[in-house]
Amino acid sequence: MLYLIGLGLSDETDITVKGLEIARTASRVYLEAYTSILLVDTAILEKYYGREVIVADREMVESASDEILRDAQTVDVAFLVVGDPFGATTHTDLVLRARSLQIPISTIPNASIMSAIGSTGLQLYNFGQTVSMVFFTETWKPASFHDRVRENRDIGLHTLILLDIKVKEQSLENMARGRRIYEPPRYMTVGQCASQMLEVEEIKKEEGEGKHGVYGEESLAIGAARVGGKTEKFVSGTLRQLCSADEELGGPLHSLVLLGKRTHELEHDYVREFAVDKEVWDRIWKRDYEGQQ
Repeated sequence: MLYLIGLGLSDETDITVKGLEIARTASRVYLEAYTSILLVDTAILEKYYGREVIVADREMVESASDEILRDAQTVDVAFLVVGDPFGATTHTDLVLRARSLQIPISTIPNASIMSAIGSTGLQLYNFGQTVSMVFFTETWKPASFHDRVRENRDIGLHTLILLDIKVKEQSLENMARGRRIYEPPRYMTVGQCASQMLEVEEIKKEEGEGKHGVYGEESLAIGAARVGGKTEKFVSGTLRQLCSADEELGGPLHSLVLLGKRTHELEHDYVREFAVDKEVWDRIWKRDYEGQQ
């Protein structure tokens, strides 16, 4: 059997009892190590599980899945995923490959950022479509996510933005030359995301998509760091304020929530406690959000 086991969001103890039992007895255990990260090293997982954990990078999962699935018709193979197993389409592809080989499949769910973001105090049923923000370059600033942000905004829903991580990535030059030299890991911060969001808004306005865009410098948002962990941290404020919130939020992983117009008063009261400046928060709330729900 191929087991896809969710690990939760924080450390080695977030795995479910069912998942832990399988991880300790499976023939091989793989850890998917590129769509997200735990807040502890692989060595700590190995000590807790009492066995070897094989790190599976993007290349192995997407191009060498035959090794992961080897003999899974006759032995148990555990594939560990940070958060929930189906938080990334890569894992759906792995299941489809397993099915084609007549390998039985079992999924052990766990908490993901999609559900844990409720710890901001925002109600999950008030969220719209989730989008991703990638690192911009001088020549590549993809903005396809903006349409979904606009759709969420138009019906008053919050938008969760998942931030880019770069693990075991090659530079264009090394990739072109076939050199297996990898760049240091990079994790996008709330400040970078907020800045890029405002940059996209300016681009869209220049392209004629409305004088005020969708979200501006004074739009309210929440920065989240290490959700579910012991050092979990939230900061709320305007997008401009969150551009400078990285020091307060601390290390990775970060996420950003754009506040929807239908924000309930209870949500407001909860989130206000994280505000960079409560007076600014209250002023903008009364001007742009109060009475919209």
